[in-house]
Amino acid sequence: MSPRVRRAVGVVLLGVLIAVGCTLAGRWQWNRHVARDAQITVVEANYDADPVPLSAVLDSPAQPLAATQEWQPVEVVGHYDPQRTVLLRNRPVDGQPGYHVLVPLVLEEGGEPGSVLLVDRGYIPWGDDASSAVDVPEPPAGSVTVTARLRLDEPSLGRAAPAGQVQSITVDEVLVAGGSADPAQPVYRAYGSLVAEDPAAGALGALASPSTDPGSHLSYSFQWWTFAVGSLVGFSMLARRDLRESAEDDPQAAEPTAREPRRRRGPTAEDEEDALVDARLGAHGRPG
Repeated sequence: MSPRVRRAVGVVLLGVLIAVGCTLAGRWQWNRHVARDAQITVVEANYDADPVPLSAVLDSPAQPLAATQEWQPVEVVGHYDPQRTVLLRNRPVDGQPGYHVLVPLVLEEGGEPGSVLLVDRGYIPWGDDASSAVDVPEPPAGSVTVTARLRLDEPSLGRAAPAGQVQSITVDEVLVAGGSADPAQPVYRAYGSLVAEDPAAGALGALASPSTDPGSHLSYSFQWWTFAVGSLVGFSMLARRDLRESAEDDPQAAEPTAREPRRRRGPTAEDEEDALVDARLGAHGRPG
């Protein structure tokens, strides 16, 4: 294989390598688009649905919440346990830094009596100094009717937090941070995002609605796939041009018929006539 051919093959392989990378990047963006579209579908189906008893969604506290059931509003009756209140750190609301207020609700109706549903009651801003003491409004005392949207239990981030605070809404970690947990008390493996409570108490900031913006994942995926096709076409044309220019610079390649045997042509009529005249002149002598 000549050097110019090896160079052309290398150029084509580079184009293929880039095309494969662009194809994988496009597939990754496509998968993100599909996942985001599924999340939006769940929000649109459940967010504004009518509240139902918690027991209509989850048969028992041990039953995990399905992804398709997230944001479903439920209604329960119970009493808060304010002594076990925990603050969620690093979770801004509408760009406003602050804390989410997480309080266990011991159920009386609407779910398994005596079990615990963790409720995110809203947020409080940091104020002037995030390290200063936080004034947390008390939840309503006694029995309270709570309407909340169910949310999936978040995975643990594995990061430490100050006493009485957590980095994620991981139900087990929140209850441990709150202290005085009864290990025999059933706990729902999901939490509720507060919509309303009756009677209401404690002015907390309302939690933001989920975004239904699909983002740019779909357009990014098509852009990456366009780059993949472009790299194959572009590098192939580059290799072809390199081969053509190399062939033009090669004298042997420029004259491919030089080695071919020339065909011997027979004498033409004019050649025969000239030969006949030369013969007659030679026989009778040239005129003086």
